[in-house]
Amino acid sequence: MEPLSNLLTGLHIALQPLNFLCCFIGVFLGTLLGVLPGIGPLAGIALLLPLTYGITPTAAIILLAGVYYGCQYGGSTTSILVNVPGEVSSIVTCLDGHQMAKQGRAGPALGIAAFGSFIAGTLSVIGLMLVSVPIAKITIKFGPPEFFSVMVLGIVMLTSISRGSTTKGLVMATVGFMLSFIGIDLVSGRERLTFESTHLLSGIELAPLTIGLFGVSEVLINMEESVAVTVVQLKEKIKGYLPTLKDWRLSLGPILRGTILGFITGTIPGGGAILASFASYAVEKRLSKYPGKFGTGVIEGVAGPESANNSATSGAFIPLLTMGIPSNVIMALLLGALMIHGVRPGPLFLVEHKDIFWGVVGSMYIGNIMLLILNLPLIPLWVQLLRVPNRFLLPLILLLCIVGSYSVNNNILDVLVMALAGLAGYALRKLDYELAPLCLAFVLGPIMESSFRQSLIMSDGSFLIFVTRPISAVILSLTTIVLVLSCSRMKISEFKLDS
Repeated sequence: MEPLSNLLTGLHIALQPLNFLCCFIGVFLGTLLGVLPGIGPLAGIALLLPLTYGITPTAAIILLAGVYYGCQYGGSTTSILVNVPGEVSSIVTCLDGHQMAKQGRAGPALGIAAFGSFIAGTLSVIGLMLVSVPIAKITIKFGPPEFFSVMVLGIVMLTSISRGSTTKGLVMATVGFMLSFIGIDLVSGRERLTFESTHLLSGIELAPLTIGLFGVSEVLINMEESVAVTVVQLKEKIKGYLPTLKDWRLSLGPILRGTILGFITGTIPGGGAILASFASYAVEKRLSKYPGKFGTGVIEGVAGPESANNSATSGAFIPLLTMGIPSNVIMALLLGALMIHGVRPGPLFLVEHKDIFWGVVGSMYIGNIMLLILNLPLIPLWVQLLRVPNRFLLPLILLLCIVGSYSVNNNILDVLVMALAGLAGYALRKLDYELAPLCLAFVLGPIMESSFRQSLIMSDGSFLIFVTRPISAVILSLTTIVLVLSCSRMKISEFKLDS
C-alpha cells in the first residue's frame, strides 16, 4: 500500500497550480519540438534550462521531463506524414509509418503511435515507481569508489555507441572533463585553467554551453541544409485515428514488448530512446511471420518503436534519481538542472527529496494523459507549422538562444560563451564528432573528481581501492570489456574499409 500512498501524494503535488502548468507547458513544447525536424529534446531542454531558475526544483524537473517525453510523441507525426523524423528516435517510424500514410492509412498509423506511446509511457512510469525504491536501497551501500566506477562505465558506454568512432568519443569526453575543471579547486582553493581571468573563476555555466553546443549549432546546420518538406498528399482529410480490432491484435504484442525493452534499455548507461526504438524494430522484424513486409507499411513497425522510445524516457530516470548518474546526455542536463537548484540526486534522494521524486512521477501520469488528448487533435496545426520557412523559424530560435544564455546571470560574457560553443559545436559536428560525450563529461566531471578524491582519502592515496572493493572491481571490469570490444569493432571496420 505504500507505493499507492506515495503515488497519491505525488498526484497531489503534480496537481498544484504551478506544477500542473509546468507539466502542460513541458509536454506541449516537447510535442512542438518533436514535430520540428532537427531540433529535438536536447536543444529544447538546453533552451528552457535558464527559464527554470526562478521556479521550484519540483516544477523545474516536471517542466524539463515533460519536454523530454513529449518529444517522443511529437516525433512520430512528422515521421508518418512527412517522412522526416522530428526526433532522432523516430527515424525507424519513417520506414513503415510513412508507407502507411501513402497507402491512405495515416490515421491508424498516427493513432497506434499515440495509443502505444500512452500505454508504454503509463506502464513504464509504474515500473519507475516500483523499481526505484529497491534500487535506492541497494545503492545506499555504494561508496565513493563504486560511484566513480559507475560514472566511468556510463561515459565509456556512451562513447562506444556514439555515431562516430570510439576514439573521437573519448576525445570529446576528455574535452568535457577539461572544461568542467575550469574555475577554483574546491579542495586546494587554487585557480585552474582560468588563464588569470576573473570571469572564469566560477567556471563555465552549463546553460550557455549546452545552448551553444546543441541550439546554435543546430541553427547553423539547418541554415546550410535546406530541407524541402513535403507533407504527404491525401485526397481526403486524415480521419479514422482509432485503429481497428485487427490493428490492435497485431500491435498489442509489439507495444508490450517495446515497453519492456525500452524500459530496460533506458536504464542502461549510454542507452536511451534512440537505441530502444532501433532494438524494438529489430526484435519485431525477427519475431514476425512476414519479416519481408517490414518497410512496406506494417503497423507493427510503428507500434513497437514508438512504444519503446516512450518507455525508455521513464527508465532513464532510474539511474539518475537513485544513483545520481545520468544514463544519457539529456539526463545529464536534468542532473545539471537539479544541481543548479541545490538538489543532489542519489541513494538518499527518495528520502531527502521525496516530494520532488513523487511529484515528478505523478506528473508523468498526468503528462501522458495530456499528450494523448493533445496529440491527435493538434495534428493539422503541426502540419501547418511544418510549412513555416526556415528563414523565419531559425532566426527566432537563435534569438531564444541569446535571451536564454543572457538570462542566466544577466552577463554578456555568457552570450559570448554560447556563441563560441555554437561555432565549436558546428565545427565538431561537421567533422563527425559526437557532442553527447562532451556534455555528459562536463556535468559528471566535478562529481567524478569528488568521488575520486574521497576514494583516495579513504585508502590513504592507494589506487587499489578501486579494484579491492568487489562492486567497484566488477564495474571496472565491465568498463574494460566494453572499451576493448568497441576498440576491436573499430579496428575491424577500419580493416574492411582498407580492404
